[in-house]
Amino acid sequence: MTPDIETVVIGAGVVGLAIARALAVVGHEVLVLERHGGIGQETSSRSSEVIHAGLYYPPGSLKARFCVEGRNLLYAFAKENGVPHVRYGKLLVATREDEIPRLDKLAETARANGVADVVRLSAEDVKAHEPAVSAVAGLYSPSTGVIDSHALMVALEGHVRAGSGSVVLETRVTGLGIRDDGAFEIVTESRAGSEQRTVLTSRNLIIAGGLGATELGASLAGQAGYAPPRTYPARGHYYALEGTPPFRHLVYPMPSEGWLGIHLTLDVTGRAKFGPDLEWQPEPSYLFDDQEGARRARFVEEIRRYWPDLPEERLVPAYVGVRPKIYAEGEAPPDFTIHTEREHGRARLVALYGIESPGLTSALAIGDFVAKLFGK
Repeated sequence: MTPDIETVVIGAGVVGLAIARALAVVGHEVLVLERHGGIGQETSSRSSEVIHAGLYYPPGSLKARFCVEGRNLLYAFAKENGVPHVRYGKLLVATREDEIPRLDKLAETARANGVADVVRLSAEDVKAHEPAVSAVAGLYSPSTGVIDSHALMVALEGHVRAGSGSVVLETRVTGLGIRDDGAFEIVTESRAGSEQRTVLTSRNLIIAGGLGATELGASLAGQAGYAPPRTYPARGHYYALEGTPPFRHLVYPMPSEGWLGIHLTLDVTGRAKFGPDLEWQPEPSYLFDDQEGARRARFVEEIRRYWPDLPEERLVPAYVGVRPKIYAEGEAPPDFTIHTEREHGRARLVALYGIESPGLTSALAIGDFVAKLFGK
């Protein structure tokens, strides 16, 4: 029996849409299934929207490779498709003398990753770039920028639909199976108008479900002993800065244990926000809470390490993002995890886990990588 559709992608976040676009470009008939009423309503729409340069990631890792490749692809795609973006540049600052060795190590990592434009800054150089910032040393990354993530996803969806693809919203995948002939069976429930259960089949399947990827992957475990990585939701809060910010660049503190710290970013209109913090959760929660002002106090303390004159009264709650981490609190962050037949024993199945930062930057590179796994 011929499958209903050639290729199904589960998840219409930025990575799922980028994969669908790349497959459509090489001629696949693609169907993207999304459980929410709009594209990118989980991790993809609740980030810092930063186009990373590739400073942090271990040389040779998928994160390093896809970030550097994806950065260049993303700038080109944004320009060609009219997606708002700004190449602000970023200051990564050391606020204490004991942070300087780590700063220099990151400069070495950047060069090893092929990021050749990073410039070492003295305290005076930092002041020249950003007079409001206090630091003993810094790195300047001119290729770091920001992008309108929603406009990006709309453009990617447009490419999918312009090819031989479609995106179906409000359709939750509730079950996965494999027929005797090797085709995938996908059980869905649609909330469009009324609850409707449907079973469709596909020749190829990509799981790009973000926070839901572990559950989906577990339902298609193949060879004995395979289990998808566990997902640990990690909540991050953002505060916005009211009024005009005194900054022309993004400003980042030194990272620690896989967390980039509470950094300053500017959106494409020049508005400033700070975050995210890092709060491990048993279940995803988008509730912005600040019991008795403790969270705000922590933000103020962290921000004043590099911006001593922060006017606290201008900080206002903005939004909360939840990242699909595949490591527990206290563990070392792993690389992007992309499972193929070698890991799970199923032909024509690709499952992606733990695609958090720099997932937005890496999306187009990940899309091209997955498309090549299938060929045409």
